Amino acid sequence: MFSLPLKAEETRLDGLYADLSSAAEPKEARRIAREIELAWRSSGSASADLLLKRGRDALKAGDIQSAIGHLTALTDHAPDFAEGWNARATAFAAAELYGPALADIERALALEPRHFNALANLGGILAQSERPAMAKQAFEYALAIHPHHEDVLQAIEKVKHDIGGRDL
Repeated sequence: MFSLPLKAEETRLDGLYADLSSAAEPKEARRIAREIELAWRSSGSASADLLLKRGRDALKAGDIQSAIGHLTALTDHAPDFAEGWNARATAFAAAELYGPALADIERALALEPRHFNALANLGGILAQSERPAMAKQAFEYALAIHPHHEDVLQAIEKVKHDIGGRDL
């Protein structure tokens, strides 16, 4: 009985992901991506949602340590909430703590393999770590899900330039 709302949300997300991957227009893709991101931010727990908001607000304000603290509390409180892991990965990457960031991205992707922003973060970290071929692959995975992801489209062009446009 309790799984019915969760199943309905999964079905809705499946439809949104299908629409996103086939969206012909960037404007439509951005709208669909925002709907998916809104669903990602909803944990089903008011306290978890508040911790996510506080962590993001702290990160936006440049208080990386507070962001990591809030987001660590979130991942402790809601270990099955993919967006919490992705958000903390973003904070760890901002602190140049790439090992913990990669571990959190791995966890986010284990929970939500279609998390195109986690894949974009993975590509960004790999590019910064001078692993352009691996970064290109992560960006290609993200684009397979969200073909109009503007940040990824820009990043993949830079990575392709860095590896000389060759497939490695």
